[in-house]
Amino acid sequence: MKPVIVVHGGAWAIPDTLAEASVAGVKAAALAGSEVLKRGGRALDAVEAAVRMMEDDLVFDAGHGAVLNTDGEVELDAIIMEGETLAAGAVSSVRNIGNPVSLARAVMEKTDHVMLTGRGANLFAESIGVPTLPTDALVTEEERKEWEHRYKRYTVGVKELFNSQWGHDTVGAVALDSFGNVACATSTGGIRNKMVGRVGDSPVIGSGGYADNKTGAVSCTGHGESILKVTLARLILFHMDQGRTASEAAKSSLQFMRKRVQGCGGAIVVSPKGDWSATFTTERMAWAAVDENVLCYGLNPKEELKESLK
Repeated sequence: MKPVIVVHGGAWAIPDTLAEASVAGVKAAALAGSEVLKRGGRALDAVEAAVRMMEDDLVFDAGHGAVLNTDGEVELDAIIMEGETLAAGAVSSVRNIGNPVSLARAVMEKTDHVMLTGRGANLFAESIGVPTLPTDALVTEEERKEWEHRYKRYTVGVKELFNSQWGHDTVGAVALDSFGNVACATSTGGIRNKMVGRVGDSPVIGSGGYADNKTGAVSCTGHGESILKVTLARLILFHMDQGRTASEAAKSSLQFMRKRVQGCGGAIVVSPKGDWSATFTTERMAWAAVDENVLCYGLNPKEELKESLK
């Protein structure tokens, strides 16, 4: 089986000032995940490596670079899932953790649970020696200034942020390894000025991500409440199970979400045969994929650029 990895850095109206850095970030993440696959590593390891790299990149709203809630605090969500056994782990409303995707994997591998939230997730992190960081270490100076300048109540913020240019992005990865296994991972800091304790789609199985060797793997991005309402990841895989390609399944599901709940977003998808897609209905989505010896990437609608890796 030929390995494939696809990553995204969030579907939203990415401003020109962040465009170059966003594309560079997803390309680097895709290459990092691809290196894992080329060494014979598992899809699960590849998606974790790719998402960790984006969590460490300040340009993305995940881990380092996360946005702030109404109290000016960081609350992080993440999920990771592998398609062979449907094992999954997730964390939500986590504070002071630089790489929540790895904490989600620890929940999957070291507990009998699937999701830990808030204080419990942080206590678990402490119990297994995951280092914590002060909020200031996870937030850029620009984010702090933006939050202070544009602080509003969440009810107003949703209207402004819903499918808007003021940013709600997520990072994610899907992969197929040489053993025929698929995996997904998604991580986010959520929507700026969200209510304390708000959880979007990212850590929810079937919404922010899903992986099943029988149908494929998906990682979603966009307006979390809309994605939750239509369980977007599972909806995409449902269409693939009906015989549609990765691209067809993603497009029809995103169109349904827009029509049914007026929500925009994006998704990356890979099938068990290596068919993959990066699709979005927002103004832009930074994405990249490594398929054999070709690095594909894009930012704008219908854009697919390629670089040979030979």
